[in-house]
Amino acid sequence: MAISNTETRYGGVSKSFHWLTALLILTLIPLGLIANWLPYETDAQLAQKAWLFSLHKTLGVTAFFVALARILWAISQPKPGLLNADKPAESFAAELVHWMLYAALVIVPLSGWISHAAASGFAPIWWPFGQNLPLVPKSTGIEHIFGSLHWVATKVLALSVLLHIAGALKHHVIDRDATLRRMLPGEPVIGPLPPQHHSKTPVFAAATVWALVIAIGTVMGSGGQATGTTDTALDQVASDWIVQDGSIAITVVQFGNEVSGSFADWTAAISFDETVPSGTVGHVTTTISIPSLALGSVTQQAMGADFFDADTYATAVYDADIRHGVDGYEAAGTLTIKDRSVPLVMPFNLALNGDDAEMRADLTLDRRDFGIGDNMGDESSLAFAVKVAIKLTALRGPAQ
Repeated sequence: MAISNTETRYGGVSKSFHWLTALLILTLIPLGLIANWLPYETDAQLAQKAWLFSLHKTLGVTAFFVALARILWAISQPKPGLLNADKPAESFAAELVHWMLYAALVIVPLSGWISHAAASGFAPIWWPFGQNLPLVPKSTGIEHIFGSLHWVATKVLALSVLLHIAGALKHHVIDRDATLRRMLPGEPVIGPLPPQHHSKTPVFAAATVWALVIAIGTVMGSGGQATGTTDTALDQVASDWIVQDGSIAITVVQFGNEVSGSFADWTAAISFDETVPSGTVGHVTTTISIPSLALGSVTQQAMGADFFDADTYATAVYDADIRHGVDGYEAAGTLTIKDRSVPLVMPFNLALNGDDAEMRADLTLDRRDFGIGDNMGDESSLAFAVKVAIKLTALRGPAQ
């Protein structure tokens, strides 16, 4: 078998690329569907789901590089002519599907890869080169946009594959020509080709379809950015110190990988008098909107009944006195998450400049104290420790 293409036949390299690509596509599509459908209610189920997603992502990256190599090879080779070039409608459809597939082989895996790189944690790609991509920041918005594009593009890929298979079968069974056989091992006998009509119309048509697909995916992904935010913001609270800016961030470890996120909506009612020389100097009540949490690729899982159970418990509350500590200040009170209230002493750093205050605290909680992830009893799936980092700036002002 010749390695290179001719004007009438595909060479061995092109045939190998074709069937390797087909094998990857026909593996990746059902693998992605099964991984999405699987539950993740127990350690074993989550581990299985993550394993399948990692396999899907790893094969997807493989498919991307195979597609690039295939395209580069195709550019360097003569393209065998169509055996039905004398039938304009059929030849147009064949060329259109051809270009739709070539674009899909790049867009589908690349969009999934970008979505993965923009997310935090869960189901890593199995290779030694890290999980990030140049110029792709960790961003829930980017994750959702490219995740939606990946979802839409896979449907176009599946449709294009079905049309490609249907066309090949039509040539083989009805037309009885060598279109399918010349992609199989061996050297089929091919008669003179009909006159070839080279047109850029199928290329432009495929480009138009993909532009529409990208637009749809972008719009869907932009709408999906609402994940991790509440439909109704928490009401403002009266406070002697008005929070100007700040963040409540958490970091969990899932399958050995850190996944970080933060709560977008929270309020703090603070009273504090730095002139009190000892003992209690104030009070703080912090209310956190649980549905406002964005936690990378595991946000939806975190909202579930086995974790924060956001549908039942919409807020968490930390109610504490502020007092002098061993080295600075500390808040001593109770943290309530779901239906569990746990005593919590939180030392914090405080920098005062007149009526301006900057506060920072870092602490570690045990998720089991709050009944979060009780179904995940193995730390290899989800670590017990949850790191919390709190930062805020506040301005002394009248109660509102």
